[in-house]
Amino acid sequence: MNPTEVDAYLRRLGVQHPAWPTVEVLRELHLRHLQTVPFENLSVHLGEEIVLEEERLVDKVVGARRGGFCYELNGAFGALLAALGFDVTLLAGRVYGDEGRLGIPYDHLVLRVRTVDGGEWLADVGFGAHSHYPLAFGARGEQEDPGGVFQIVEAGSDAAGVRGGDGVVKQGGGEAADLEVRTGGRSQYRLELRPRVLGDFVAGAWWHSTSPASHFTQSLVCSRVTEEGGRITLSGRVLKATSADGTREERELETDEEVLEAYRERFGIELGAVPVVRGPDRSG
Repeated sequence: MNPTEVDAYLRRLGVQHPAWPTVEVLRELHLRHLQTVPFENLSVHLGEEIVLEEERLVDKVVGARRGGFCYELNGAFGALLAALGFDVTLLAGRVYGDEGRLGIPYDHLVLRVRTVDGGEWLADVGFGAHSHYPLAFGARGEQEDPGGVFQIVEAGSDAAGVRGGDGVVKQGGGEAADLEVRTGGRSQYRLELRPRVLGDFVAGAWWHSTSPASHFTQSLVCSRVTEEGGRITLSGRVLKATSADGTREERELETDEEVLEAYRERFGIELGAVPVVRGPDRSG
């Protein structure tokens, strides 16, 4: 990213250009990203191509003022962090489904970030409901966050809720490969520690955009963290607002005008027509 693109991205987030890539800066950028750039799968249903190239991702998030899902959001955010001087590594994860089954390889993209004032952090602005701030990568105890209580543990350990060594692999340097990210007593996803590049995730993005088994092809979602610490979500025509204390309101939007207004006013997304679920591409 060039300086002009960096400045435009920071304006999108509503933050000043930081002097140094510190943990406090990372925390601010992480939270502001969740508040201003929605987690959404509209491209899947609008027939828009998802291209995992840095320039295209930044143009979508900054130029078009859109959101995206994990590959797009964490891909763009990682590019911004690297341009600001953070040491960023892309990692691949596999998300646990409702029945405790792991998703496809390259199911999820997250960021391992090192700051100049020490420490490594797990940054993830592309999972939907997740931690509001980066998680300490090396910590194995519980980490309290406005989004819940989180824990990063070695896969296969009892603490991770996964027994047996079937998922534990060794990589160069002797570092155990898989980690589990947990919250609320459940494993959210399993992480490999091998560094990846954006191109590694192309097949995963294609699968999530086209497969009948992908939840992204079956429903519409647009969601972000609110400035008060809650969450607002538009699922099809149902608008849901959850406050920081857990109070929840839900209502169905009856007209197309109401839906378009919600996208515009609540998420900053301008659309010419209401997106509808297209369903998976079964041609393959």
